[in-house]
Amino acid sequence: MPTTSGPAAPAVPASAPVVALDIGGTKIAGALVGTAGRVLTRTRRPTPAREDAETVMGAVGAVLADLAASPLWEAAGAVGIGSAGPVDAARGTVSPVNVPGWRDFPLVERVRRLTGGRPVTLVGDGVAMTAAEHWLGAARGHDNALGLVVSTGVGGGLVLGGRLHPGPTGNAGHLGHLSVELDGDPCACGARGCVERLAAGPHIARRALDCGWRPGPDGDASAAAVAEAARAGHPVALAAFERAARALAAGIAATAHLVEVDIAVVGGGVAGAGEILFAPLRRHLADYATLSFARGLTVVPAVTGTDAGLLGAAAAARTA
Repeated sequence: MPTTSGPAAPAVPASAPVVALDIGGTKIAGALVGTAGRVLTRTRRPTPAREDAETVMGAVGAVLADLAASPLWEAAGAVGIGSAGPVDAARGTVSPVNVPGWRDFPLVERVRRLTGGRPVTLVGDGVAMTAAEHWLGAARGHDNALGLVVSTGVGGGLVLGGRLHPGPTGNAGHLGHLSVELDGDPCACGARGCVERLAAGPHIARRALDCGWRPGPDGDASAAAVAEAARAGHPVALAAFERAARALAAGIAATAHLVEVDIAVVGGGVAGAGEILFAPLRRHLADYATLSFARGLTVVPAVTGTDAGLLGAAAAARTA
């Protein structure tokens, strides 16, 4: 599991609440989370994503100050952070694509100082979502699971042998950058034909627009609007989701063949399309997950919702 640098911290009582941070490009959320996953107190601030590094860190500090005002703060033990990535848990740094002021920013050390030397665990946001679903959600009771966040990007995480498996840097399970179309379009990561390039929300919308779909009078050209058109039977909108589902199925099957997961839990904004996404995803999965040990793989929607990042950060800290 990822660990923080610095002096060894005292053992955290199992009954102590955990300080959880969920850091993204639009908001920084914080909570004190109890042992059963109950959010005891919460707060959030907007992310000043276009500002300099210290301004962004100031927003993190303000969230922690809000939590520190709670009478439960003194009892809190470890700190968990789920952050937009890339993250490097081995070094304790973050470089979120959508927060340009943070490049190799030493977030773990800065948070450790602000929380009185408490132990800090850092994972990517996809890993955090996976941890939440394994602890309290759709992957509960599964020893080997894949979690996916399909939104403006495609992230993921793994549970193997009953334990969260974030990998040395906190990014293991990043299914979005498996290449499933070898001669496909260039991806922002530098490769070609990545799952993210075919299945992320903006790319679903772009594909629909390129193929002739047009938004309604409100001008909404998002993946959610494409999903609404698909529900109404628009053939181009349906085809855009079919393509995205096929890419996800290929990535999920490749992961299952590699590490033998038996469930894939899909969350994020694109998963809100419901059966417009999940029906073709399950159908295509049967074409890709063909080896005997992967044929029983199930795909289900995530259930922890908007608290997934906070709950997952808390879960990662508890199991570090």
